[in-house]
Amino acid sequence: MRATTVPRLGRATVPPAALALARPPAETGIVHLGLGNFHRAHQAVHTAAALARADGPWGILGVAGRSAGVVRAMREQDLRYAVVEISPGRTRVTVPAVHTGALLATEQPDAVLDALAAPGTAVITLTVTEHGYTFSPRTHGLDLDAPAVRADLRGDAPPRTTIGRIVRGLQRRSRSHARPVTVLSCDNLVGNGELTRRLVREFAEALPAAERDDLVPWLESSVAFPGSMVDRIVPATTDAYREAVAAHLGVRDAVPVPAEPFSMWVMEDRFAAGRPRWELSGALFTDDVEPYELLKLRLLNGTHSLIAYLGALDGRDTIPDAIARPFIAEAARSVLHDEYLPSLTVPTDIDVDDYVSRLFDRWANSALGHRTRQVGSDGSVKLRQRVPDPALLQLRAGRMPHLLALTVAAYLCCVAPPPGFSPGPQATAMVDPARDTLAAIADRARTSLGAPFVEAVLAGGLLGDGLPEYPAFAARIAELIDIIVRFGPGAAAADARGATAPSPIETAARPGA
Repeated sequence: MRATTVPRLGRATVPPAALALARPPAETGIVHLGLGNFHRAHQAVHTAAALARADGPWGILGVAGRSAGVVRAMREQDLRYAVVEISPGRTRVTVPAVHTGALLATEQPDAVLDALAAPGTAVITLTVTEHGYTFSPRTHGLDLDAPAVRADLRGDAPPRTTIGRIVRGLQRRSRSHARPVTVLSCDNLVGNGELTRRLVREFAEALPAAERDDLVPWLESSVAFPGSMVDRIVPATTDAYREAVAAHLGVRDAVPVPAEPFSMWVMEDRFAAGRPRWELSGALFTDDVEPYELLKLRLLNGTHSLIAYLGALDGRDTIPDAIARPFIAEAARSVLHDEYLPSLTVPTDIDVDDYVSRLFDRWANSALGHRTRQVGSDGSVKLRQRVPDPALLQLRAGRMPHLLALTVAAYLCCVAPPPGFSPGPQATAMVDPARDTLAAIADRARTSLGAPFVEAVLAGGLLGDGLPEYPAFAARIAELIDIIVRFGPGAAAADARGATAPSPIETAARPGA
C-alpha cells in the first residue's frame, strides 16, 4: 500500500488498535522544548505508556525551536504521528497520541512563555541537543558573549535561546502565581540537570538588579532540576518509514518516527510539582544518575562516534554497514573494553557483558539504517562529553589511549580534511558548528597534517583544558591522520589496535614548572 493512496492520519482515521492511549489526555502538564524525533520516540512514548496504566493531567505541549515542518504536520494530523519500531525480524507501529498542542517558538514566542508559566504546567522537559544550551565549552558556563544570549538578556525581542526562553517563562511564572515546577533536561550532557540549573541561574543573575532580585530566590526555592539519562537510537525520518506506516495502519503520516525496540530512561526522583508515573513505562528512578549517564555517554555514544567516523571514511552510509566491517567492529570493541570501560563505575544492576552484547546488536540493526552522517554530526560538541576524561585517565597513568586518539583523528579527517584528501560524501554531509573554526586553525597552521595542527586544535579547547598538557597525544592523533590519508581508515585502525604496549607520556612545560 502506497502512502500517497491512503487517507491522512488523524483523529478519525487512526486505527484504534494502534493507539497507545484509549483516551488521549485533555490537560497539559508537560511543556517540551525540542519537538524532534528523539522526544517523539522517547519521552512521549514513555509518557503514553505511563498514562495507559495511571491516568493524570500529563498531556504534552510540544514546542519546536525553528523547524515548522513537524508542527504543521502534527496540527494537520490532530497531533497524531506514528512510531515505527523496527528490527530485522519485526516492525511494530503505534500512535502515542499524548500531545495536546504544538507550537513554533519563532512564530508564537508569547504563547510559549505563557505555556511555561501556565499553572497546570508542572514539568518542563527539553531535548535541544548539546549545542542548544549556549554554554562555553571551556568553562561550561553560560556563553554571555553570544549575541543571542545578550539579546535575550536585554529582553528587546522574544527570546531566541533555549535558556532565555526557560528563564523568561519562569520569570512570568514567578510573577503570576509562583507555583513550583521542574525543569528536566533529556539531552546527552554530563550532569545535565546540574548544568541546566547552573545556566538558568547564571542567566537570571545577569539580568538587571530589579529582575534578578525578584527571580533568583524563587528559582532556588521552587524550581527543581533533576538529572536524567536517555537512551534510544532514533534515526531521521525517510519515505521508507512513511510507507511502513501506510502498509501497517492504512494511513498517510507525514512525520512518522523510526526507532529501535530498545529504550531506557533513568532519572533522579526530584520533582517539585508531581510527575507522570513513568516507572510504569519502564523508567528507572535513582539517587545517582551519573554512573548510568557515563555508561551510556562513553560505551554507547563514544563508541558510536568512532564507528560513524571510521564508517564514513570507509564509504559506509549506515552504522550497520559500518559495524559489519571487521576492522571497525574490532576497533569498536577495543575502544569500549580497553579505554572507555576502565573509566567507569558500572551500576550494580547492570550486567556489563549483556549491556555490551546488546550494544553491538543495536548497532547491527540493519532494518533501522542509522546513517553515519547523522551520528557523526556535531562531533565538536559530542566528543567533548566523551573523550577527554577517559583519555586523561590513561595519559595520567602513563598509557597512550590509541583508540581515543583514533576517534579524534577520524573526526578531524571527516570535518577538517587535509588539503587534497576527500573524506567521502558521508563525511562531507556531516554538520558541525566547528567546521569554520577548524578550517581557520588549519590555515594558520599552514597544513592539516602534523602535530602543530592538532596541538592548535586541542589548545583551542575542542576537547577541554587537560589534553593540551600531553603533546604526545596530539602527536599520536597526527600520526593516525597521516595513516588515514595515506593508507585508509582500516590501516589506521590496525595501527591503533596494534600499539598496545605502554608508552612514555610527556607533558607540556607549565608556567612556573
